[in-house]
Amino acid sequence: QVQLVESGGGLVQAGDSLRLSCAASTRTFSGYTMGWFRQAPGKEREFVAAISWSGGRTYYADSVKGRFTISRDNAKNTVYLQMNSLKPEETAVYYCAAQMSSSLRVGVYDYNYWGQGTQVTVSS
Repeated sequence: QVQLVESGGGLVQAGDSLRLSCAASTRTFSGYTMGWFRQAPGKEREFVAAISWSGGRTYYADSVKGRFTISRDNAKNTVYLQMNSLKPEETAVYYCAAQMSSSLRVGVYDYNYWGQGTQVTVSS
């Protein structure tokens, strides 16, 4: 069982940056592929980024490539999402998730464990 707790959300203006953190309560954090997803009001949850066990491989949604960076610190059981040049349409609840496959998967149903989410609001 893995418990995930996100933090770092907030209200920012368009063009600003924000860094989200997700702390995991497991002794085997390095055995999980981690992902970030987001869900805007009235929309389905969508993939944002994923990172491999070691952090050596990452994968991004096309919409965030070049602006967002996912990283992890296995010593701290934490995964991060650095978000730059934020846009109003990226206002959403951001979730981190964990799965045990070595593949960088993008589907909601590929992930076994989810955090409660953190709200990110980008004003224009």
